[in-house]
Amino acid sequence: MEIKIDDLSGNEVAVLISEHLQGMTEHSPPESIHALDLSQLKKPDITFWSAWEGNDLLGCGALKELDPQHAEIKSMRTSSAHLRKGVAKRLLQHMVDIAKERGYKRLSLETGSMDAFEPAKRLYESFGFQYCKPFSDYVEDPNSVFMKKEL
Repeated sequence: MEIKIDDLSGNEVAVLISEHLQGMTEHSPPESIHALDLSQLKKPDITFWSAWEGNDLLGCGALKELDPQHAEIKSMRTSSAHLRKGVAKRLLQHMVDIAKERGYKRLSLETGSMDAFEPAKRLYESFGFQYCKPFSDYVEDPNSVFMKKEL
């Protein structure tokens, strides 16, 4: 698996982000969807990675810098054809490693509270993320859970 910084210009990535946004729409009410679209993911405070095996897109993930010591995990998604193969685990480890290299002291994330998000929550828990109060501009929401990891 090759994980690389991606400029979000490829069709495969656009399709995966569209799939991600559609999945959020299926499982969360509109006011509780915090997923970013392609244009938002291209902002300078965000680094976006894609994971590939040859020409096959396996998944993606991003880090959004909130301040010089704190970043947020965004847009974690595994292609539906590659679920349960360790793609998300490898991407998450890559982003944790990069966050440490950059000198961040904390990683945070928001994900859904519904059953569809249980695999994601288990993954984050396995990496030592703990549940916390909303961070940054988030507010309490019964459809969201917030997690953090001190680095």
